[in-house]
Amino acid sequence: MDRRSFLTKAALGGVTAAAAASLAAPMYAQGKRTLTLVTTWGRGLAGVHDAAQRTADTITAMTDGQLTIDLKAAGELVGAFEVFDAVTSGQADMYHGADYYFVGQHPAYAFFTGVPMGMTAQELANWYYHGGGMEFHDELGKIFGLKSFEAGNTGAQAGGWFRKEITGPEDFNGLKFRMPGLGGKALGKLGASVQNLPGGEVYQALSSGAIDGTEWIGPWADEKAGFQEITKFYYTAGFHEPGSGLTLATNRDVFDGLTPSQQKIIEIAAGEANQWNLAQFLANNSAALTRLQAAGVKTLKFPDSVWDAFAKASNEVHQENMGDELYKRVYDSFLASMKSSSAWIKLSDGDYTAERDRTIG
Repeated sequence: MDRRSFLTKAALGGVTAAAAASLAAPMYAQGKRTLTLVTTWGRGLAGVHDAAQRTADTITAMTDGQLTIDLKAAGELVGAFEVFDAVTSGQADMYHGADYYFVGQHPAYAFFTGVPMGMTAQELANWYYHGGGMEFHDELGKIFGLKSFEAGNTGAQAGGWFRKEITGPEDFNGLKFRMPGLGGKALGKLGASVQNLPGGEVYQALSSGAIDGTEWIGPWADEKAGFQEITKFYYTAGFHEPGSGLTLATNRDVFDGLTPSQQKIIEIAAGEANQWNLAQFLANNSAALTRLQAAGVKTLKFPDSVWDAFAKASNEVHQENMGDELYKRVYDSFLASMKSSSAWIKLSDGDYTAERDRTIG
């Protein structure tokens, strides 16, 4: 083979190899981009909007502005309950919200916010990061063209605000009560007329009498919402959301078009917001509860008969969804992780905090 022939073939081989490499490599969008983030939260809603804004700001900062996240609160581009469809359709690039709003798309979405008689915030984190929860979130997202991460947590949510005391399960019969997700479906089994309202609409509905009671989040966020101006009966422990996760979901085509470093930054920003937001709620709740009590709010506990009814109804709701293969797999994984985490937490944190509080007053 002469030198000219060799060089020609080598050059052609190089072109072929380069073309093959080009075809094999992912195509990433170049230059600065603005991604639109829609949320299920009204602008300024305590804690939940903060988690969305924190995530957006962190992504923008960590990418040195290569990705700018333009946050649109509920109603600014689409309605609170329209964010899922907006992102799957490509109308928006990302959403931040509570995935249990989207159980109509798939009931397993509830596990990534909160299910009745489910996990505390720490138990949820254990499952999500070390027990297969994140992988299930991704499997579910693939069905709808989403890439999702946990990006906030409210901690244990309060049982809610009522116009009268609850003395037994029968008091829920006919009660018009705001509660989304599978918790709402469980409450419906006790005869409640369950309403699913965005957070920004709850105060007006309670004030006008359109609903008889509501759950929202906990003392700090509830005080900010002003529910104490309407009613004074407040149940501090609820069955429906013992550790509510919030989600950042990105349109999967958009996510796949980002560079690997940008993808990892989104994951890290979501994880940071997850911990930061939980601490935000827990740091503010006790002081807010003290202020609510000073303002005449009566803090109450549901009687055992009500808790028994909650547990029975919650189990019925889960069983109704077991015909869905993915739901059953998520439920089985969730339950196994919850039991495993709880076994140690009760023996360590539980016993320690009981003894600490007993000995130091």
